[in-house]
Amino acid sequence: MSSSHPNIPHLQKNESSAQLIVNGKPYLMLAAELQNSSLTSAEYMNTVWQELKDIHLNTILGCVTWEIIEPVEGQFDFSELDKVILGARAHGLHLVLLWFGSFKNGMSTYTPNWVKTDARRFPRAKLRKAGGILETGDVVSIFHPEAVKADARAFTNLMAYIKEIDEAYSTVLMVQVENETGLLGDSRDGGAAANRRFAEPVPKELINFLQNDWDFLHADLKANLKSFESLGIWKGSWEEVFGKSSQTDELFMAYHYALYLNEVAAAGKKEYPIPLYTNVWMNYVGEDRDEAFPVVVGGGGSPGDYPSGGSTSNVLDIWQNFAPNLDFIAPDVYLNQYGSSCAKYRHRNQPLFIPEQRRDEYGARRIWEAYGSYQALGTSPFGIDTLGPETNPFTKHYCLLESVSQVVLDAQRRPNSSVGFYFDELSEDGSDPSKPLVRKFGNYEIHIERCFVFGKPGPGAGMVIHLGGAKLLLIGWGFQVVARSLSPTSTLTGFLKFEEKYVADVEKGELKTLRTLNGDETRSGIFAMMPNEAPDYGGFPICVTIPARTMIAELEMYSIEEADDVD
Repeated sequence: MSSSHPNIPHLQKNESSAQLIVNGKPYLMLAAELQNSSLTSAEYMNTVWQELKDIHLNTILGCVTWEIIEPVEGQFDFSELDKVILGARAHGLHLVLLWFGSFKNGMSTYTPNWVKTDARRFPRAKLRKAGGILETGDVVSIFHPEAVKADARAFTNLMAYIKEIDEAYSTVLMVQVENETGLLGDSRDGGAAANRRFAEPVPKELINFLQNDWDFLHADLKANLKSFESLGIWKGSWEEVFGKSSQTDELFMAYHYALYLNEVAAAGKKEYPIPLYTNVWMNYVGEDRDEAFPVVVGGGGSPGDYPSGGSTSNVLDIWQNFAPNLDFIAPDVYLNQYGSSCAKYRHRNQPLFIPEQRRDEYGARRIWEAYGSYQALGTSPFGIDTLGPETNPFTKHYCLLESVSQVVLDAQRRPNSSVGFYFDELSEDGSDPSKPLVRKFGNYEIHIERCFVFGKPGPGAGMVIHLGGAKLLLIGWGFQVVARSLSPTSTLTGFLKFEEKYVADVEKGELKTLRTLNGDETRSGIFAMMPNEAPDYGGFPICVTIPARTMIAELEMYSIEEADDVD
């Protein structure tokens, strides 16, 4: 995971996960993705660069499409990309480029005309419909050699060009290889070439991997492989080994999609070995499902409703093992439960990056969990260029994260030293959808809960960082901390010091005290309160809850130890 080229962007492992190193320093991506084709036009981007800066973004995700850079086979045109990179650099922004090559959302709509119109050289996948009818899918089949060869050549030229114009600047930090791969409309390709491959013996390297790594496989993959163990057959066709099911079809597609993307990634990495990853259109079932949305909205729960063979959690191990030229697999989290999705994609301790997610306040609050609890490299709301900074919820969240980025990066390097959280709006019936959190830091148990107000409690989000000993750093708003000593002889836990901080030096992560809080700000030493900007007083005539200001505070706790009462 660590690059042999220390002067270009690379991932560096640490005790907790890995961090992105840019210009020799750890870098926290405060990212956002543009609408699908925005980055194809430098003229358009010139109208939005400053607005993106005003949202406090430091990294922009946008596409490079195969159809534009290679309109004629073998003839490459990077003129528009060149202008886009220069535009980002001029505004002090970094880029993550999204390679829309063979696949975009399980389709091949961004391939060049010479690929689209030559079905003999680039056959399409066949979708099996009722009555034995085969329908031609708008996606190239991965069971023919020409598509991956042509894609790899194009990606090689792209990466070589990025190196040529950007190696000295590191404007481009990472590249996403394809987009949401997998087959829509069927659990596997039903074409003749795919059928032949499906009837062949399962590759020994796959069987050996599953056997030898069984104890380390993701629980979601194990659940799909119950028949694998029960059948006790270690060689034969895919159905003979794994049984007849759509999950077997999905495993078959995942293995071959992983090989396809690995070949493309390997070709590009030889030219310029910056971090490469691919993203996932996630399935939408079980505990991960957000009950607010019907299954069909999220793509469904069966392979083919969502792209079959994409790197969902039930085939994630296959991708991680058979696409080693991808540095990590990144989940697009829109309708799934946010925290469990983050946890699943830290599997095998790979770093977490969320390249697509909701751009509303509901989504913005959740990024704190990604950064604080799962050591995220970055988060990225989708469609950022069509939402101005004044109406964009991320403006407030990223502004605060930008100011404390070095503090967050330091915490991410120390195992179990931070927790991120959010509190959503109260439900219409007044019930609270967000539960308090309990964590142990040092010799103290802390409870993180929604901040007290006399009126209606508001939403909140933030992070608590253990600074060591009895000290905590509180970042965010709309929450409060209650502490309890874990010592069996403690008779009282109190606050020794509670100070509002401000960032004196962003680059160094240096904090200084603005004022010392006590009294009403702690409800007389009971709660360390991090209020909202406009707390609801509920008609109470005394303004005992102060509005949020810097949204950063340091808390030092203490405990009184008494074995017995003293006369």
